[in-house]
Amino acid sequence: MTPQTVDVLIVGAGAAGMMCAIEAGRRGRSVRLIDHARAPGEKIRISGGGRCNFTNTGTGPANFLGENPRFATSALKRFSQHDFVKRVDRAGIAWHEKTLGQLFCDDSAKQIIRMLTDDLRAAGVVLSLGVSVERVERVADGFEAALSDGTTVRAASLVLATGGKSIPKMGATGWAYDAARQFGLRVTETRPALVPLTFEAGLLETLKPLAGVAVDAVVKGGGTSFAEAMLFTHRGLSGPAILQISSYWREGEAITVAMAPGEDLYARLKAAKEENGKQMVHTALGHLIPRRLAESVCEREGIKGKLAEVGDKTLRRLDAAVNAWTVKPVGSEGYRTAEVTLGGVATDQLDQQTMAAKSVPGLYVIGEAADVTGWLGGYNFQWAWSSGWAAGQHC
Repeated sequence: MTPQTVDVLIVGAGAAGMMCAIEAGRRGRSVRLIDHARAPGEKIRISGGGRCNFTNTGTGPANFLGENPRFATSALKRFSQHDFVKRVDRAGIAWHEKTLGQLFCDDSAKQIIRMLTDDLRAAGVVLSLGVSVERVERVADGFEAALSDGTTVRAASLVLATGGKSIPKMGATGWAYDAARQFGLRVTETRPALVPLTFEAGLLETLKPLAGVAVDAVVKGGGTSFAEAMLFTHRGLSGPAILQISSYWREGEAITVAMAPGEDLYARLKAAKEENGKQMVHTALGHLIPRRLAESVCEREGIKGKLAEVGDKTLRRLDAAVNAWTVKPVGSEGYRTAEVTLGGVATDQLDQQTMAAKSVPGLYVIGEAADVTGWLGGYNFQWAWSSGWAAGQHC
């Protein structure tokens, strides 16, 4: 069978892959975009509770991790969050801003997918779903890929856009990393990120009554801190603050949590003691933090009785137990629930202007497949749009 010849073969019809295909197609390139999933943009569809946190108004290099977080600067500047919002507006998609600059669709994440697939059609991109790469190799005029649908494609440019290993039930694999290694590119260590943290069985037993309790917290670890909501679970801790810190936390390290940040609990409890010393300690604390949490903290610290029966030293210990709670997770929930993968194709192997591999002409790595990982809150989607756009101008 004669190979099909195209200018660009893009593997992965997620956010980055679709953006790259649109841009390349608009430049008059013949583009085939393939994905082993049955529908494009599956991560877009489930994101933001089905409303897609499609970008963040505050996006900048400081919101990203990797061996060289500054690598993202060029692409983020050349196609910014404001540029993507303009596309959303042109498509007539209503959106709103939530906390911390996060932008969501008013209606459904499917609107973003529809906008992208409409743009793919308009750009003349051939989208093939339920198709995977069985073999790919370098040939004289570019790349040759044998696909699972029985076709062979020759392309001058090959774009790796299959993302990372997170959420394997949606088909995520490490294919992009394997392909990059095959072509001689270095891949950094990968690990689950933006993921709930887990505790050892003994501590879990103590915290079991708190499952479902949420608080606004400041969580410190890995040399940084985040002030967002935190949730107690049956396995450990979750919620935005924990997901954020998970990207910085490493096994064997502790995290420190303030569960009533900005509150001087010692002063508040001392005042409560002077006003009504007959009040039980856990009851008084329960007026300042969730009742179940107050009861758990008092039990963990062995503090019982009435306020009048405890001294200042005990009240200070209670304050520290709430606002300087230091705990050592044993692990995370892994790729099963991780929103992204930390690590990927090393950015020193790539051109920051074009996302092209420096040592392999015609090879491009975009989105989550590269070693650029954003914070929670729309940053990873913006990296997908920006890196896909950058590659699409050149591939």
